[in-house]
Amino acid sequence: MKSRSLLLGCLLYAFTPLAFAAEKADQVPRGDLRNGEFSTSQIYPDTTRSYRVYVPKQYRADQPANLMVFMDGLNYANPKGAFRVPAVFDELIHAGEMPITIAVFVNPGKVPATKDGAKGRSNRSFEYDSLGDRYANFLIDEFLPVALEGLNVSDNPADRAVCGISSGGICAFTVAWEKPEQFGKVMSHIGSFTNIRGGWAYPGLIRKTKAEPKPIKVYLQEGKDDLNNLHGNWPLANQDMAAALQFAGYNYKFVMTDGGHSGRWGGKELPNALRWLWSDDSESTQFPPTSTKPPWKPHPDAVRQAGVPEGKIIEMPDWESKIFPKTIREWAIYVPAQYDADHPAALMIFQDGERMRKLDGRWRIPIVFDNLIARNEMPPTIAVFINPGDDNTKKKRNRRPSNRSFEYDSLGERYVRFLLEEIIPEVKKNYVISDDPNMHAIGGSSSGAICAFTAAWERPDYFRKVYSSVGSFTNLRGGNIYPSLVRKTEPKPIRVYMADTSGDVDNAFGSWPWSNRLLASALQYMGYDIRFDWAEGYAHNADYGSSRFPEAMKWLWRDEQHTPTLDTSGDLGGDLTLLNLLVPGESWELVADEVGFADALCADSKGNVYFCDMREPMVYKIDAKSGDHTKIAAVAVSGLEFGPNGLLYACQGSKQQVISINPVTGDTKVVADGVRPNDLAVTSDGQIFITETKAQHVTRIDSKTGEKTVVDEGINRPNGIALSNDGGTLAVSEHGGRYTWMFRVNPDGTLDAKMPSMTLRLPIDYKGEFRFNSPPPRLNVARGDGMAVDSKGRYYVTSQLGVQIFDPTGRPCGVLPKPRKDQPLTTCILGGIDHSTLYIAHGKQIYRRKLTVD
Repeated sequence: MKSRSLLLGCLLYAFTPLAFAAEKADQVPRGDLRNGEFSTSQIYPDTTRSYRVYVPKQYRADQPANLMVFMDGLNYANPKGAFRVPAVFDELIHAGEMPITIAVFVNPGKVPATKDGAKGRSNRSFEYDSLGDRYANFLIDEFLPVALEGLNVSDNPADRAVCGISSGGICAFTVAWEKPEQFGKVMSHIGSFTNIRGGWAYPGLIRKTKAEPKPIKVYLQEGKDDLNNLHGNWPLANQDMAAALQFAGYNYKFVMTDGGHSGRWGGKELPNALRWLWSDDSESTQFPPTSTKPPWKPHPDAVRQAGVPEGKIIEMPDWESKIFPKTIREWAIYVPAQYDADHPAALMIFQDGERMRKLDGRWRIPIVFDNLIARNEMPPTIAVFINPGDDNTKKKRNRRPSNRSFEYDSLGERYVRFLLEEIIPEVKKNYVISDDPNMHAIGGSSSGAICAFTAAWERPDYFRKVYSSVGSFTNLRGGNIYPSLVRKTEPKPIRVYMADTSGDVDNAFGSWPWSNRLLASALQYMGYDIRFDWAEGYAHNADYGSSRFPEAMKWLWRDEQHTPTLDTSGDLGGDLTLLNLLVPGESWELVADEVGFADALCADSKGNVYFCDMREPMVYKIDAKSGDHTKIAAVAVSGLEFGPNGLLYACQGSKQQVISINPVTGDTKVVADGVRPNDLAVTSDGQIFITETKAQHVTRIDSKTGEKTVVDEGINRPNGIALSNDGGTLAVSEHGGRYTWMFRVNPDGTLDAKMPSMTLRLPIDYKGEFRFNSPPPRLNVARGDGMAVDSKGRYYVTSQLGVQIFDPTGRPCGVLPKPRKDQPLTTCILGGIDHSTLYIAHGKQIYRRKLTVD
């Protein structure tokens, strides 16, 4: 066994012995436990953290010990806590049931406040929930050389483990995933493999390693009543992880216990978990396949019934697409017997249309439609049965169409554009279709199902109803992201029916059963009109879906108005879900139209809102009570904010100056020149922070003297800027990247503790390459712009996708899509009498919407 001693660098620490409980009568040797503080990280600058080191009594300096590192460490080390790791180690090491192991218990970092009245900032989520090697590098390169100074620890990864709970659990997995040459064992308790900061991606990544699994051994404990909140469904996410580990051939153990988001149940299992983790003969959990072949017979409504008028199927000429060039496809139209050109018909489109319209197949959709329409259980509906595209340069033959996966599994708007711009106009040449989006449905099975969902997700203004059977919400081309997107996007007005079974496929691209359950759970959490039919057994075929299809159509086309039932009981105290922010029935309301170009929103203490029409140019005031518009000053400015003296401060980049504006008289004065400001934030003592986008500077200006000091460099085109409510944190968005950065503001106006704490969601690049078994292509910039902070401490950042909202620690809460895709979104502010109405500057318009901020 190779070994080495980890040496002390130039960092200092202090150890303090702790008091130990009295030894038991059996005289089990008790290890030593020491305290330390670490505050010299360069990877997480200006953070401080507590830690402890446990050294077993059996440790000998001439023999390298094993190592186990615990995130949220002081909870694991607590002698009165749920885990009591030192006592458990004492017992197991003494009994020879685990090797001699040094334990390091490390807490997450925090950024202490330096300004009076400001609060410190927790760095836990940024450190623990982020994917990538940042935290692993922190442990290996910075922290452990200090914590283990003077101790002889094995450098064999098989002798080294990482452990954590909740976000610490995913952190432990990330460390081993990124550095398997350092840590070969992982223990996760109620791990957060959800969308706090992208952890949903792990099952897909794990499956891609099947040919060469990483040399890590993984223990997962989860509680059956764990969280279901804005970030995800913990029990489903952990089971999806287990399924991925099993598929890829990892040595893993999955234990589902009673209980919820607590260490209590993981603590009870800890001795057995450690025995399994450190044993050389540990067996993996094996969930057997559940696919079955129950007898199938058609639903009564899929059988011809006497006296029911029959619609007709019209075979259409093969279609050559422009949106999918060099493809050709077969398609047909079903016209119900009750169709009347004087009464616009409903519309439903089916992917993989040929097999879904066969009268002797599983689906028999024309027969089902005949029966249901005749009984008025669905409206007269024209159905379009369309096949995926095939290469038009080859002779047709009986095979799978060549363009199916690209068209169906790709995210984005390409396929729905094909329908809206090519197919539906062709249908309308001969048939009258309702303009009501609630009368438009789309459906499919397998990849055709995710295609249907994507069409409605991208264009809910046209499709409001979705039918999905055994939907491929997996990593064929990035569809495994949908459960996470749903939970963190303003709910869309779509009704969704889903069917799946436990015997559905599990392969290199995902587990269909877990993926469908994850999506259904997300839709239910967000209050969608969702029905999910589930059965044990079956397989990836049409047997179960077709047997439920008539009932699905009755439900999907019912007249009942959906009233959302929202359950946010799974959200913890710091979880700021969109569901508690949005006001039911409220949406964007137009406040100002025909503006030349709107920018520079700000609000005063009474909630009156100010903005600039940069092309007029003019600064306007919108009265919080009456909504009246008043002209303030005839200037063009790109950033606007009140100072403590009652003056407005504003950016004039084209004139290379910051000015003040008297909101009563409209008089302006130059505060500082020789700068190119884009946006600004003003402190309670009159210091002005500006972003200089082209120079990539954040600059501080003394509003009294005009003195200028560059306080940060290097952010990729810094743009929006905002101070936390207590003034202790400054946030800066970047227009040329995907981050919003956080700084600590010190009493002297200097900035430090710089970290990219908020990650902006990137738009899909519809012109990019949609690769198989890969995430969808995305633009490389989010175009972060103006920013606002509400009374709860949320950050609102405008971007190309819309208003992206983050909690005070930088965790994404969700996105409010912008009202108009054809207009830029430059900035936002909280205004109105109670400062709970969000205003946005949206190109030629100003919009607002009421929120429940508190």
